[in-house]
Amino acid sequence: MTPPRLTFYCELAAEPLQALFADPSVVEHLVALEASVSLGLLDLGAERAAVVHRLHEAGIPVIAWQLLPAEEGYWFNLDNASQAAARYTAFREWTATHQLRWDGVGLDIEPDLHELRQLLSRRWRQLLVLVRRLRRGERVRQAREAYLALVARIREDGYRVDTYQLPLIIDERQADSTLLQRLLGVVNLRADREVLMLYSSFVRPHGPGLLESYGPQAGSIGVGSTGGGVELPGAGAAPALTWEEFAQDLRQARRLCSDLHIFSLEGCVRQGFLPRLRDFDWSGMGEATPKGNRRLERMRQIAGVVLRATSRVQR
Repeated sequence: MTPPRLTFYCELAAEPLQALFADPSVVEHLVALEASVSLGLLDLGAERAAVVHRLHEAGIPVIAWQLLPAEEGYWFNLDNASQAAARYTAFREWTATHQLRWDGVGLDIEPDLHELRQLLSRRWRQLLVLVRRLRRGERVRQAREAYLALVARIREDGYRVDTYQLPLIIDERQADSTLLQRLLGVVNLRADREVLMLYSSFVRPHGPGLLESYGPQAGSIGVGSTGGGVELPGAGAAPALTWEEFAQDLRQARRLCSDLHIFSLEGCVRQGFLPRLRDFDWSGMGEATPKGNRRLERMRQIAGVVLRATSRVQR
């Protein structure tokens, strides 16, 4: 089996980002793997621009992973479309100032980081908040129109648009529902390449079933986590994937898709995975167990019934 196209997410602040690429072997491994980097734009500073230039000079394609300040939600969602558009304007100016080149632009569609932290820490006390969100049908429509306009604007600038989506958005689409968008604040947004974030480390021991169920419907499969990312107090720290778990996920994902995203580059570097990927055997099956498949498929069927039953509730 031929190796897939690999893209590594990198989500680091300026100082650790510089430290990561101070090691020349990181660039060397990425070049050997013919991999791309989706670089999280936590800031629009000169240090980050210097890293982009270094990767470009090495022939490594870099995707501009758009992010907002934490107080504005961090990821793009139902409530911050105007901030997302403003951030893209600032990104364009920063790109022009530093003469940066990009392989594409990534839009990360996830719940508001601040709200997610509240939900995970307060849990039951947030149920009333979720119930009130059922009447956000009009906001869903407005946000989707705003993000479609942003996608059109990015394309006019000559960039491919990638979206990073939670897998539940697939069930939402199939049911023609907006329930999850109203509750979670995500947006059903299609673009040029959709990456489903199928991170098995967060759903142990059901990761193989998650990949098997949603993988065939992904434009690109996101695997992980090998470590890194934002902290979510109250959620419990999910251990990073071991090499054995990571290798299993990679083989299974490759069997389903030829385009893979790996979260994260810094986690792979920390665990010494990059050199092992250079001669990785992709031919293993990496299949989910039938029992795991059946369990997740039943859960998706139940979710589908609920979503279809609420598909007409718009407000």
